[in-house]
Amino acid sequence: MVFFDLETTGTDTAHDRIVEISLIKVDPNGEKTIKTRRINPEIPIPAEASAIHHITDEDVKDCPTFKQIAKSLKAFIEGCDFGGFNSNRFDLPLLVEEFMRAGVEVDFFRKAKYVDVQNIFHKKEERTLVAAYRFYCNKELGDAAHGAEADTLATYEVLLSQIERYSDLENDVDFLSRYSSRGDTADFAGRIGYNDKGEEIFTFGKYKGQKVAQIFASEPGYYDWMMKGDFPQYTKKIITEIKLRNKKF
Repeated sequence: MVFFDLETTGTDTAHDRIVEISLIKVDPNGEKTIKTRRINPEIPIPAEASAIHHITDEDVKDCPTFKQIAKSLKAFIEGCDFGGFNSNRFDLPLLVEEFMRAGVEVDFFRKAKYVDVQNIFHKKEERTLVAAYRFYCNKELGDAAHGAEADTLATYEVLLSQIERYSDLENDVDFLSRYSSRGDTADFAGRIGYNDKGEEIFTFGKYKGQKVAQIFASEPGYYDWMMKGDFPQYTKKIITEIKLRNKKF
């Protein structure tokens, strides 16, 4: 299982870029491998982002771009399940977008399970990572908060403490993935969900709750609008697959 955290240029999963990534690969025997890397995002880092993670343009000007490390990163994480703090809503979709921009196939993410420690925490206590670390581990993140490696290590420790604290939490990735999920989605950004029949539906906008294939059939222009719109590349990949799956299109 790989626990990971990103520091980025902002909070837009479709357009912002990674400036630091930290990963902890935990083998079944508990052995851990830690990798942390700063990345040149190839766009300016806004001052408001630097104020949070303290990484500036100067700090990353000589660092590799994501495209330069994408293949080796994929080799390190492919075949693993994933854990993070607010990772299902932010880190995961942004990471997928970076891989797609780099021209690296991302279908291996579909085979993985995802454990979002924040979702477990919110269901149990409703707090932030700093408070979670204090509550579960009796430790302070302090000045290290919002550093990718410190946050990743804290997330891993919090999950171990959650499993130990709550008797109804099974020490099993499948269970934890289901428990920490906010609902199954077809895309990582959560724009396309499923109804009770397993059919893809929109989770936003004027067609929220309606079947994607049905809307594309009755209003073909909606597909074109989405493809030209400000949606993540992976969401566009999913809606294209839905469109092509139906011979009427």
